[in-house]
This record gives sequence, C-alpha cells and structure tokens, in this order.
Amino acid sequence: MKHLVEPIRDKKQIKAVENYLAKKSPRNRLLFVLGCNSGLRVSDILSLDVKDVRNKTHIELNEQKTGKCKRFPINDKLKKLLNDFIKDKEDDEPLFLSQKQRRLDRSQVYRMLNETCKAVGVNANIGTHSMRKSMGYHHYKQFKDVAMLQMIFNHSSPQITLRYIGISQDEIDNSYRQFEL
Repeated sequence: MKHLVEPIRDKKQIKAVENYLAKKSPRNRLLFVLGCNSGLRVSDILSLDVKDVRNKTHIELNEQKTGKCKRFPINDKLKKLLNDFIKDKEDDEPLFLSQKQRRLDRSQVYRMLNETCKAVGVNANIGTHSMRKSMGYHHYKQFKDVAMLQMIFNHSSPQITLRYIGISQDEIDNSYRQFEL
C-alpha cells in the first residue's frame, strides 16, 4: 500500500521540530518555518533567491508546477527569521544553499525533515509536502475555510483540498471510533 505524506497534526510537534532545527541549523529552521507558514511547494521554496525576500512585505513567484503567480504576505515571525538569515548574503544568492554552495535540492530537504521528525518523535509519514500540508491542516482547523485554502493551494475542488490536508481521513477515522453497534 502506498504511504501518503501526512501533515504534522500536533502544533507541539511542529514547535519541537522548529526548536530542534534552531539548535542545529538556522538554514533548516528557516526552511521549515517558511514551508509551514507559506504553504509553498518545496520546489518553489528552493527556487527563491535572497532578492525575493530582502526588504519585502510579500513573496511573489511563479509556481513551478502550475506556472501561476503566487503572492502572499510575510508574517512577523518569518520576517524576523528571514532578516537574520540574509543579513550577510548577496541579493543574487539562492536563499537556501547546500554545504557545497549549490542550491539545496528536494532530496536533501526530505532527508533533513525525516531525520529531524524521527529525532523529536513525530510518528507520521513525513515528506517534503508535509510542511505545505501542515500549513493547510492547521489553517483549516483555525479558520474552517476550505474555499480559502482551495485558492491558496490552487486546487480545483474543496474535496481535493480536504483530502490533501488529511481532513477527510481524520473525519472518517473519527466516525469509525465513535460508531458502535
């Protein structure tokens, strides 16, 4: 059976991942916080350059998968992390560089996320989309606005969005738990 990549459903676990990364790597912490706060695909995160975020109130990019323009505000937490991280960087540098001074790739992000989640006890099927799905999951739990998330994720239907963020399966599981004959 194919294992679907899941969101991190517990906010305490998201904080544990962030705290762990804060001690290990400012780059990886920023990448994780950006992924969880923006809902961007990892391919779009890794395509960002320093100039895309320096002195900006919004991040604007063309999504690699869809070609559509995406624009969203940079929240205060992200702004502080970004400013601290880029202060000594050149505008034309990739935002996320590997140790070999190349643009970080998705397999490195996958490995980092899995190692980190394992280290802090996150027992979910983690992949690079877990950050995006976590944003969607917690945004839905807070605002209950599937139409807004559908627009954020550029999905064609609310059902696709709910399935994508794992809400549908959660609701099915809960109905089974509460049902007895």
